[in-house]
Amino acid sequence: MLLDRFLRASRGFEQHLRTVPPDGWAAPTPCTEWDVRALVNHMTRGNLNYVALLSGATREEFLAQRDADALGADPVAAFTGSVRACADAFAEAGALDRVVDYPFGRLSGRQALAVRTADSTVHTWDLARALGADETLDPGLAAWIDEDYDTIFAGLALGPRFFADPPPAAPGASPQDRLLTRFGRDPRRAGRPVR
Repeated sequence: MLLDRFLRASRGFEQHLRTVPPDGWAAPTPCTEWDVRALVNHMTRGNLNYVALLSGATREEFLAQRDADALGADPVAAFTGSVRACADAFAEAGALDRVVDYPFGRLSGRQALAVRTADSTVHTWDLARALGADETLDPGLAAWIDEDYDTIFAGLALGPRFFADPPPAAPGASPQDRLLTRFGRDPRRAGRPVR
């Protein structure tokens, strides 16, 4: 079930990735330090770094590789290959019970995969917004992360909110809007124009 969620989140990101126009790689994203290419690299490198964690890599090794180029000349192939590698690593016998040295605290493979899935889901929204595309996330994923947020990120030394705090979610906000707000996004602010 958890691996299925990761694959669903990755497919959502891939759908937008396949629509990046040739001149769209330098477009800004809601992640203010990243353009589209850097965001896609973050996702691709992140998948590969999780594979490394499952093989015994340390948090220092994870962080040292965080911004290394993983895209080469074919970002789509690089990303899809990283998804397969990550899914295969988490599907190995015992992988979900293995303890990994995640940068913000040691956690089980099961929790690491949940964190990876949440990150992939939110960055799907970032990519959609950067491209001026439909920002609707998979409703099942948004609801799961919204409902299980505290469990997914339990025990981590630093929370996942790396961005400026947006206004609180409006009363009656959708699970997607509550999720995005928790991750420091402001879903109510108008998206970027299509480039």
